[in-house]
Amino acid sequence: MKVGHLIATVVETIIKVVVLAVAVMFIVRGATKAYDFGYRVFADKPVSVSGGRTITVGVSENMSVKDIAAMLEEKGLIEDADLFVVQELLSAYHGEIRPGIYDLSTDMTAAQMMEIMSTVTQETQEDGIS
Repeated sequence: MKVGHLIATVVETIIKVVVLAVAVMFIVRGATKAYDFGYRVFADKPVSVSGGRTITVGVSENMSVKDIAAMLEEKGLIEDADLFVVQELLSAYHGEIRPGIYDLSTDMTAAQMMEIMSTVTQETQEDGIS
């Protein structure tokens, strides 16, 4: 009986150590991803550092920030749509993106794109879009 009890204790200890190791790995992996995402929110980097290409995008009146972010990601202007949504939420341009047609470049940061899309241009005033 003592040998059976000893084996059961060893197996139980091994299972606890494995569960603890998996939990630690899960927490570290989650914390690393959260830190990386948080860092990228504030360390705004453009898609291309130099020699960016200019892409014309249109923002309609019924587009949400999520829709705009998805469009920018699809066109290659940003790398992560979810990141853009959070950046817009925390920026001075929150809720200020206006409908219109904009020329954006891959060497612009998300903040620069938001600034351009938030500014009322002469064209949008003439078209009656405000």
